[in-house]
Amino acid sequence: MKNKDTIRKVLRYIGRYSPLMLLSMLLALLTVAGTLYIPIIIGKAIDLIISAGNVDFGQVLPLLIQAGIVAGVTALLQWLMNAINNRITFDVVRDIRSDAFRHIEELPLSYLDTKSTGDIVSRVISDADQFADGLLLGFSQLFTGVVTILGTLVFMLMLDPWITLAVVVLTPVSLLVARFISTRTYSMFKLRTETLGEQTALIDEVIGNEKIVKAFCREDESAEKFDEINSRLEKCSLRATFFSSLTNPSTRFVNAMVYAAVGLFGALAVIDGGTGGITVGELSCFLSYANQYTKPFNEISGVVTELQNALACAARLFELIEEPAQTPEPADAYTLTDVRGDIRAENVSFSYVPDRKLIEGFNIDIKQGQKTAIVGPTGCGKTTFINLLMRFYDVTDGTIYADGHDIRTVTRQSLRSSYGMVLQETRLISGTIRDNITMGKPDATDEEVKAAAKASHAHGFIKRLPNGYDTVIGEDGGSLSQGQKQLLCITRIMLCKPPMLILDEATSSIDTRTELKIQDAFSKLMQGRTSFIVAHRLSTIRDADVILVMNAGSIVEQGTHDELLAKGGFYAKLYNSQFDNGQ
Repeated sequence: MKNKDTIRKVLRYIGRYSPLMLLSMLLALLTVAGTLYIPIIIGKAIDLIISAGNVDFGQVLPLLIQAGIVAGVTALLQWLMNAINNRITFDVVRDIRSDAFRHIEELPLSYLDTKSTGDIVSRVISDADQFADGLLLGFSQLFTGVVTILGTLVFMLMLDPWITLAVVVLTPVSLLVARFISTRTYSMFKLRTETLGEQTALIDEVIGNEKIVKAFCREDESAEKFDEINSRLEKCSLRATFFSSLTNPSTRFVNAMVYAAVGLFGALAVIDGGTGGITVGELSCFLSYANQYTKPFNEISGVVTELQNALACAARLFELIEEPAQTPEPADAYTLTDVRGDIRAENVSFSYVPDRKLIEGFNIDIKQGQKTAIVGPTGCGKTTFINLLMRFYDVTDGTIYADGHDIRTVTRQSLRSSYGMVLQETRLISGTIRDNITMGKPDATDEEVKAAAKASHAHGFIKRLPNGYDTVIGEDGGSLSQGQKQLLCITRIMLCKPPMLILDEATSSIDTRTELKIQDAFSKLMQGRTSFIVAHRLSTIRDADVILVMNAGSIVEQGTHDELLAKGGFYAKLYNSQFDNGQ
């Protein structure tokens, strides 16, 4: 992403706050005007100090009071300007972060499945923070610095055009030095932010899977990998900082030359006297302007360096925001209501990678209220088919119908809310037990919550928690056991009672005795509801109305448990292999 494109996008966000920007610019003008007017007052006071014992205190004192008042008003205006700049900066960063987060929710799972979570988090958090720092410096110093440079030039021209000419001749050198260095540091800062994202991704991965790391004694390998990334981060950070740090001393050297030139030519003009000369007070004023003129160049050079880092971070944020979103819903998308639960798939094909087919020629016709089991070896496409039913992914070819409607013409919200889903991998949020249970039905009463928990056999362990249903649990269930977390996920479904169910190894982490009770509760819940059950333990799906046997992405057999055993085919081999192994 080119620098100019990034700047244009940032300006579009800033444009939302144009009234505040105009007010900030006005305050900057007034601040600079006040700052430049003070040396004139001081210069007049100096000219009233004619010689020892010959000082016009009657005029000097009012001038000093006037200078103090102007300085006080200028300081107040500068404080207001900085407060407005802070407001604009953090509002802009808030908007970009909000757009990034909302876009993440609209991204297809294919993007999230192939990108590091830590890198995405780093963009939204760390990159946004660094962008805010650079943008705030830009507001605080860049515009004010430019106005100060222009203002001092005008005032110096009024005092002495020839000395001003010497200043202007030397100024481009400072600008050329700053530009030469800044154009070469952008790529360095971009590499730094990318490496930081890589490091964040590794930290997130290791902390999120600490048990696995410890179980397989991978602490040393993880530390070595971290050290390698950390070392690269150190090198690219030092390189970017080193080259960017050359800007300030280089411009300071040029600015010192400007100040020396003003002092030399000004002193000659004072000595010369006459019509072309200037007074000592005017010389002091000129020297003050020269200092104020060169100071913004030092600040701007530092700001430019920070802006390079900020723009590199902003580019990564915009890359995330501009990632293609999931296929938009048609304008006339149908909203499913009074769902029966008739599901039909016609010649469905799908692949995660274009040249590697996963599901091909898939056909089913499930009627309302049928209990459908999906079985097969690992990697045959069972969970992928569930993802297609929920439209987490769209089919490559063919069509899936829900109640006679192509699911691509149905709103995602109405489709997904028609399913109750319990996965082998639990998903809980930070909050109370009640918050986790009522995710699908926020307006549920306490009686409904308790009834659902009793149906799922979760009520017993919930009562034993310190605060019962008001017990706060941490991310992903905190200290709850895997079985308890799965019971909470099942309780959600018991509470919502959706028209269709998807159970993907829903009782895999629960003891056998509790599983039998939950299976009984599920049987009651499934009555009249279309259900899809993904199972590895084939003994749990004997009573299914239809069993779909998958292998290599296709349905190789389908029928009832007894029918499939009688065939002696693929299902019978799977079932007998588990039976022989005591499963």
